[in-house]
Amino acid sequence: MRSARWLVPTLYIIFLMLPIYWLISMSFKTTNEILGSFTLWPQNFTLENYRTIFTDPSWYSGYINSIIYVSINSVLSVVVALPAAYAFSRYRFLGDKHLFFWLLTNRMAPAAVFALPFFQLYSAMGIFDTHIAVALAHTLFNIPLAVWILEGFMSGVPKQLDETAFVDGYSFPRFFIKIFIPTIGAGIGVAAFFCFMFSWVELLLAKTLTAVAAKPIAAAMTKTASSSGYELGLLAAAGTLTIIPGAIVIYFVRNYIAKGFALGRV
Repeated sequence: MRSARWLVPTLYIIFLMLPIYWLISMSFKTTNEILGSFTLWPQNFTLENYRTIFTDPSWYSGYINSIIYVSINSVLSVVVALPAAYAFSRYRFLGDKHLFFWLLTNRMAPAAVFALPFFQLYSAMGIFDTHIAVALAHTLFNIPLAVWILEGFMSGVPKQLDETAFVDGYSFPRFFIKIFIPTIGAGIGVAAFFCFMFSWVELLLAKTLTAVAAKPIAAAMTKTASSSGYELGLLAAAGTLTIIPGAIVIYFVRNYIAKGFALGRV
């Protein structure tokens, strides 16, 4: 009975991990081996795909560019969302619920709707093909999400904490930074995680708003076609490396994410 209870979760985990294993296995194969035969593991183990990525600037620069604009976006989104979420959680004003709903509708809109306006706007401003261009475009989707998540955490903090701090002589900036932010550390971790993941996997805006200097890794992965077809081993290696940053972020904020699910906000 006990073995049967563990069977279903084990099979489910294996089912989830199978595509990841297959991707990693393909990354150590040549394209000819991938297309030529069905093998559970590499028959002719090779590191050439990874060597290409780490030595070819058109590849490794894509990872650097992606990490730069994703980091800028995550920090910017959380910093802007913190005071906004505090206002929604602590004050009631005319049209507050409508404004909150309007913020969420921005998050629901498809990225394709904003691709052309952003392209023309950033070209006119002279920031096309820069990291800040992609980061700012992603804030349109991440700030509403961060506000929604943080507002839920802040609403769970009693207002008496604010009142007590002000009675004790704390100014608002000092109270907000030294007392309130540490109190909602779990919420900040959850918000930063979702902002990071959206910006890391988003492709349309990242490709539309960059050309060469700030081209993300996702754009490089779509240009692996050669005269003999797609370089599948190289694609698999690039895909394997794109999993690593997300896995690292998940490892460090896993407890915060669990708390966020427990509070019912994500």
